[in-house]
Amino acid sequence: MVMSLAIGSTFLLSVLAGVLTDRLGIRITTFAGGALATSGMFISSFFYNQVEVLMVTYGLMFGIGSSLAYTPSLVVLGHYFQRRMGLINGFVTAGSSIFTIAMPFILPHLLDHGLQITFQVLTGFCAFLMVAALVFKPLMPHLPPPKRELEEARSGCAGRCRGFWRGIINFEIWRNKRYVIWALAIPSALFGYFVPYVHLVKYVRDVLGKDANSQMLVVCIGATSGLGRIIFGLIADRPWVNRILLQQVSFFCIGGLTMLLTAANHMVFFIIISLGMGFFDGCFISLLGPIAFDLVGHSGASQAIGCLLAMCSIPLTCGPAIAGALYDNMHSYLVPFLCAGLPPIIGAFVLFSIRLVKTPPKGVPGSPVREVGGEKQNNATATSTDDKHGPEETQSEV
Repeated sequence: MVMSLAIGSTFLLSVLAGVLTDRLGIRITTFAGGALATSGMFISSFFYNQVEVLMVTYGLMFGIGSSLAYTPSLVVLGHYFQRRMGLINGFVTAGSSIFTIAMPFILPHLLDHGLQITFQVLTGFCAFLMVAALVFKPLMPHLPPPKRELEEARSGCAGRCRGFWRGIINFEIWRNKRYVIWALAIPSALFGYFVPYVHLVKYVRDVLGKDANSQMLVVCIGATSGLGRIIFGLIADRPWVNRILLQQVSFFCIGGLTMLLTAANHMVFFIIISLGMGFFDGCFISLLGPIAFDLVGHSGASQAIGCLLAMCSIPLTCGPAIAGALYDNMHSYLVPFLCAGLPPIIGAFVLFSIRLVKTPPKGVPGSPVREVGGEKQNNATATSTDDKHGPEETQSEV
């Protein structure tokens, strides 16, 4: 329950993280998130045997802090890396895969010293978020309020109220039909996405026996997920590659492999399927940020990513719970895994509808979010940024 609350709050409050990123800035939001997550983890070390307290310290404080740190970490990449955004996102998100591989080996040794020591060591990991936040220097200037907002602010109480909310929430991204389709299709596809990750270990033990080394499959998923994030990030940077199409392929393969789990009856088959699921999971994860920038531009990316992650919190939390309820009633994972494979496949086909929506010219409702000073100024800004930060970016990209 505590872990579910932490994961749910991390995703659900990403919309708040997006708003704060626009209002307070990337560095302040990330630092505040790191401080909150570190505090929650440290306090948890003193109340590790009290679930009620852990619901607040770990479930909420750590979860909210992680949310405030995660969303800006994706947004800041678009400020520095435009030509290699896919590859850089792959490298950055591959960090979680490294710890997915390492933690099953590290945690048993930490737990031998007790939960309190384990929480305190994890506190040290969280504290690094505050150090990382200090180097998050945004390069894109804040947008001035559009004329409509200024006029509404002078038109009485109702106008001031509308102007207030328009100043906080970026409504322009929801006029972008391509983003709306993408933002609705992704959460719909994720209803079955998390099911194998939560239930795979138990399922393998049900099929092969309690002595099966099912934890190895988690390592397999983490290893190929990190590899997939880098490989697909590199592919996504090719000018002729459709990033959304890559994400569709990943969803279709994840759904198909989830269904194939029901036919596996040997550890070799489970390993092959796990390697494939991790590889295409890496594709999906590494392209979230780049696609958001493609659809709404730099000025709308923070809230576009935040809103998407917030909507993803519902299927990611409910999907495994529904699969668990089905297993409790049927005492079999056949139906849960077959049902879990359907949403990603359906979501992959729904994303084809984006091709039916033409990108309107800039400045009309439904177009990509406005950029500062028009296209010429953006190009000049990008050119000056490349000149100023070219050596660093070149080294990073290499």
